[in-house]
Amino acid sequence: PSAGPGRHDAGVGIAHTGDEGAKGISAFMVPADSQGVVYGKAEEKMGWNSQPTREVAFNGVRIPARYRLGQEGEGFRFAMQALDGGRINIATCSVGTAQQALDDALAHVQQRQQFGHPISEFQSVQFRLADMATELAAARLLVRQAAAKLDSGSPDKSAWCAMAKRFATDVGYRVCDEALQLFGGYGYIREYPLERYLRDTRVHRILEGTNEVMRLIIARRLLGDPGLSLE
Repeated sequence: PSAGPGRHDAGVGIAHTGDEGAKGISAFMVPADSQGVVYGKAEEKMGWNSQPTREVAFNGVRIPARYRLGQEGEGFRFAMQALDGGRINIATCSVGTAQQALDDALAHVQQRQQFGHPISEFQSVQFRLADMATELAAARLLVRQAAAKLDSGSPDKSAWCAMAKRFATDVGYRVCDEALQLFGGYGYIREYPLERYLRDTRVHRILEGTNEVMRLIIARRLLGDPGLSLE
């Protein structure tokens, strides 16, 4: 937090406690005010300015063994499980922001007049709105399908979460960009929220694994045995 850690704040850290490699990694609850936990400056970012971002460093931090989460050697598995859910979370953030951008654009084009008519009457504007709504609907359905795969423990859940994250974050950013375009110059002014939507959704294509990494996950599952189920 921007004001510094409170006495009830805690984080999760992973560390090698055994053999080299993934099987030697364990997870721990780390109280935020532990001696040796060092917090860097609050980073100045392009977007997501309502959420503080800081570097956290461990400098000789010691915690009791009872703070271990799960069994020894389960830390890497916990981290991988968190990634799938995190990708659904980021995809959902993109869908929600894009929906708000579309709603704002719909209201604006019906109010904005050009040549004596609302710009919503122009076919080029209608086509743009139709494409935005269609892509957003597809993204929402893919996210819901991936969430169902995750909840059911499907063997393909990681690939589905990667597909949802890749598609929804690309679509979310594109819909926000199109909405800003429909606002014209107003969309570039901070008095209107469109420029913030665009800045905030841009990082979604990086968080929880870049969209290039998502493509690798999907492709490796497709090429593996038994391959990715698309049902």
